[in-house]
Amino acid sequence: MIITVASYKGGVGKTTTAVHLAAYFQTYAPTLLLDGDDTRNATAWSKKGQGFPFQIADEIQAARLARNFEHIVIDTGQRPSQMDLKALSDGCDLLVVPAVPMSLDTEGLLLTVQALQRIGSRKYRVLLTKVAPAPEPEGKQLRAELVANEVPLFAAEIPRLKAVEMAVAAGVTVDKIRHQNALRVWEAYQAIGKEILNGREV
Repeated sequence: MIITVASYKGGVGKTTTAVHLAAYFQTYAPTLLLDGDDTRNATAWSKKGQGFPFQIADEIQAARLARNFEHIVIDTGQRPSQMDLKALSDGCDLLVVPAVPMSLDTEGLLLTVQALQRIGSRKYRVLLTKVAPAPEPEGKQLRAELVANEVPLFAAEIPRLKAVEMAVAAGVTVDKIRHQNALRVWEAYQAIGKEILNGREV
């Protein structure tokens, strides 16, 4: 299974999502994370600590390595062109589009969804990330708007918690750090992974 994570907007948790989905899929079968972002954020993150529980490589190595893995997660660069977005969509089983419920980030989400609709893609699903806790209303408002517009959407969402920043600083995935909220983040990504595995037909 090939999962691609893409967004027109930076800072929406794209790399964080790719890393944690790869960590989740690795618990089932050998998983490869392809770091396709020019900044190589996922690779840099892994080098801060003792590495990730899955293999990470750049896109140039994909053809040689892919046959050895059951699952492949691709972290893409920012602002893909419409042609790039079509290629990414056509080349995966599911395109995950992270989005933060904030006005400027929502504009980036709308651009991404509109581009996907123009190319006729049906293999995508929006993931709400960095969702502020109640009583902040933005998460519920964006979810309601997406549902009303029939945009494919994950049922689970990723909470906005400092545990993620701590994991990045330590060079590990969030399930490897000791923090009161780390488990909440990891359980959220597990829920997303389960939704993907249960909906393989997408």
